[in-house]
Amino acid sequence: MCRWAAYLGEPIFMDGLVTSPGHSLVHQSRAASECKTALNGDGVGVAWYGERAEPGLYRDVYPAWSDPNLMALCGTVKSHAFMAHVRASTGSATSRNNCHPFACGRWSFMHNGQVGGFDRFRRLADMCVSDALYANRRGATDSELLFLYAIAEGLDGAPEAAMVTAHARLEAMSRAHGTTPHLRSSAAWMDGQRLFVLRTSTDHIAPTVYYRRRADDLGWFVVSEPPELGQAGWTELPAGHLAAFSDAGVVITPMSDLAREAA
Repeated sequence: MCRWAAYLGEPIFMDGLVTSPGHSLVHQSRAASECKTALNGDGVGVAWYGERAEPGLYRDVYPAWSDPNLMALCGTVKSHAFMAHVRASTGSATSRNNCHPFACGRWSFMHNGQVGGFDRFRRLADMCVSDALYANRRGATDSELLFLYAIAEGLDGAPEAAMVTAHARLEAMSRAHGTTPHLRSSAAWMDGQRLFVLRTSTDHIAPTVYYRRRADDLGWFVVSEPPELGQAGWTELPAGHLAAFSDAGVVITPMSDLAREAA
């Protein structure tokens, strides 16, 4: 499993979430406390928004704890919207193209979880990507496919329903051709103005997601696990739900409601 963190609000330096806290994302890359494996050393990535609509993107195969470029980037870049990810591979190769976040147009996306038996039907899943989007299929992960499926399902116009539908498509393939657990997922996606997060699983083990308002009420932090051990004030996103964050606040919606809307 992987660990990730995201922010939306008044601009802050990215190191305030990614590298500086006592249990920062970098610390979680070698000592995570709320996932199957404590080590998440199969790559690192950051997507951030600035003056342009499209995000900047940095990804590499180095473990986060030994990547000086990551430290320098997070210590000097200030952003109102960013996401960061440390990877623990569930089977695909350690390569830059398999590192999160992924970006396409104004959207960025990252994921923690698995689609059961994905290697058994990866060719079929790849064939379901449209010709128009296939040039964006650069890696070999189920995570990247979730993102491309969501774009095809209308992420621009319906960012919540599209992502729920994308998850349902891969879950259905796993049920038909893969293995259990068919789907475990915590995913985050943003367009520079809005941040969306979901947490779901077909069994009783859903990857953790927590969120918290900034102390001055000027932003949102959303994480796989809090950046300080034992820190109060974090709310756990219930399994089977999706959260939409914006300047106006947060809206929590059952994924089952969004699935009915998309049907």
